[in-house]
Amino acid sequence: MQFWLDIQQSLQDFISEDEFLTWIKPLNFVEFKESEYLLLSAHNSVIRDHVLEEFKRPFARAFEELDQVNLNLKIRVEQVQKEEMNLFEDSSDSVSSKTGVQSPLGSQAKDWKHSEFTSNLDSKYSFDNFVEGSSNQFAYAAAQQVAEFPGTGSNPLVIYGSVGLGKTHLMLATGNEIKRRNPKARVLYMSTHSFRSQIVNAIRHKKIDDLKQFYNSMDVLLVDDIQFLSTGSKTQEEFFHLFNHLFENKSQIILTCDRFPKKLVNIEDRLVSRFSWGLTVYVEPPELETRVAILKQKALDYQFKLTDDVAFFIAKHIMGHVRDLEGALTTVRAHANFMGLEATVPLVREALREQIVVHASILNIDNIQKMVADYYDLTLSDLLSKSRARSIARPRQMAMALAKEFTQMSLPDIGRAFGGRDHTTVMHACKKINELKQEDANTQGDWKNLVRRLQS
Repeated sequence: MQFWLDIQQSLQDFISEDEFLTWIKPLNFVEFKESEYLLLSAHNSVIRDHVLEEFKRPFARAFEELDQVNLNLKIRVEQVQKEEMNLFEDSSDSVSSKTGVQSPLGSQAKDWKHSEFTSNLDSKYSFDNFVEGSSNQFAYAAAQQVAEFPGTGSNPLVIYGSVGLGKTHLMLATGNEIKRRNPKARVLYMSTHSFRSQIVNAIRHKKIDDLKQFYNSMDVLLVDDIQFLSTGSKTQEEFFHLFNHLFENKSQIILTCDRFPKKLVNIEDRLVSRFSWGLTVYVEPPELETRVAILKQKALDYQFKLTDDVAFFIAKHIMGHVRDLEGALTTVRAHANFMGLEATVPLVREALREQIVVHASILNIDNIQKMVADYYDLTLSDLLSKSRARSIARPRQMAMALAKEFTQMSLPDIGRAFGGRDHTTVMHACKKINELKQEDANTQGDWKNLVRRLQS
């Protein structure tokens, strides 16, 4: 067990905090045989496969640091056993309120289960119009798997990330796809605010048992913004019992929240623990190419002509949230329609001049250099120096690549800002960082963390 704790400590030097919390922390130690293997367990095959595929190099480095170069990493899948449900604190109320629902989807129960109800699903959200990119690729794949095999290993599916990044779209697309595959499935989408209000009203009107019966009948429950459970102890208690019932009956649960579940505040530990039983996926702010693709898709939805150069211009200046991109596109559409003109770069520059000014004031090369220097614990003079030491050269290359990605500066201008370097040096830096992002998990994690800081 101590060896596994040492490995976890070492891994944190090679991967980002979010990656560690999402993929490594949920793994459980099983057995360690020196010079042969380290055996861990995961809740499902998705976590197992992702760790074995994506974290080979970080584990190899950690093994090397602990003088176990030839160690073999093994991960087995261990589903939460049904017997554990009988040991849950206060679970008797949840179990006694069963409604005869046997699940999986389409199962038979009491007659009222088949009565009509509003699923609250918005049909405009689908996988077809969700723009996939490297920032949301794994979350997208996980949602598709859940839609195809609801109630199995990825239960619950927790999608987390900042506001306006497409978490709700992905959740609703999953619910719509499940309904498409099985029209009889009882799928319900709701916000946490709505759930809390219903609990309060049910208690006030002495209808809490009826409300429990209704929720317990669901085949799929989608709950948005689970972080707002923190505002009520009674709401948390009822959600705890509901979660137990649905999970035991293999009904699919999908949740969204604005942060990694274990970082939720004022949420009971027993609930946070259950959120970690299935699969937790992160949706990041979209990178440039994905922002362009999102704009093109939205323009297509609006039947609005948007050329590639205009889409790239908008994407270069509007970063962060998908909603920000949508807002910018709406502004451009209104401006073009009002003037009776096609969207061109000059027209867009005029329509978005205020947003562009704000963007430029934040995303300038000085701020990028200071942020990178601080991230790598360097001084600004170190970063701009002539030193070729790898501990300084690599952060310098990272800062150059970020400047190329997020500012309008030319390569020669970027070179001059880094101590009078030639534009070919900047080109080499950008190429090197792009290669390392594909090959090295540590560089990939640094890039994600730095971009996240820039866009926050």
